[in-house]
Amino acid sequence: MGRQSSINQLPDDIREKLQDLLRDPRVTQLDATRQINAILEAEGHPERVTKSAVNRYDLEMRDAGKKLQQSREIAKMWIGKLGAAPQGQVGNLVNEILRTLAFDLSLKLQDAELTEESIPGVIDQVKALALAVQRLEASSTLNVKREAEIRKQALEDAAKAVGEAASAQGMDATQAEFWREKVLGVRK
Repeated sequence: MGRQSSINQLPDDIREKLQDLLRDPRVTQLDATRQINAILEAEGHPERVTKSAVNRYDLEMRDAGKKLQQSREIAKMWIGKLGAAPQGQVGNLVNEILRTLAFDLSLKLQDAELTEESIPGVIDQVKALALAVQRLEASSTLNVKREAEIRKQALEDAAKAVGEAASAQGMDATQAEFWREKVLGVRK
């Protein structure tokens, strides 16, 4: 685990100003670096940012933006494909995406160079990852149970409607019950 970026060590309001500058196509990275250093100096902060740190930060943010855009497009495609499908299918898709991300993160943690200083941070990340996976699995189980309950309720509603329709068509209570049980799949 490397040293934290000088950009990430900036006060939040100054980092937000840098983000604004980097989003403005009229402002070069060199101009952004100068403006942020001028703000830091005016506010009495001892640190300064370098052009290379601003460039790395800009590249990271652009890469993160691309990944976010891709994930939105993938989600849009799958949600469009699922259409009016039960909400549980969308939840299952999100759970699967999160499982993949958790797995990818665990692989990156394995490749991390551990030092005496970085071990507490890695332990915290592993704990957070384990908790996230636990919550994800609980959520997945809840989704499965909820889908089963919805299907069961829909089947019961359909069986009731068939029984009522059978009675309305002049069938006696035994015949109406027979058809209601057929919908439910009950065998006598």
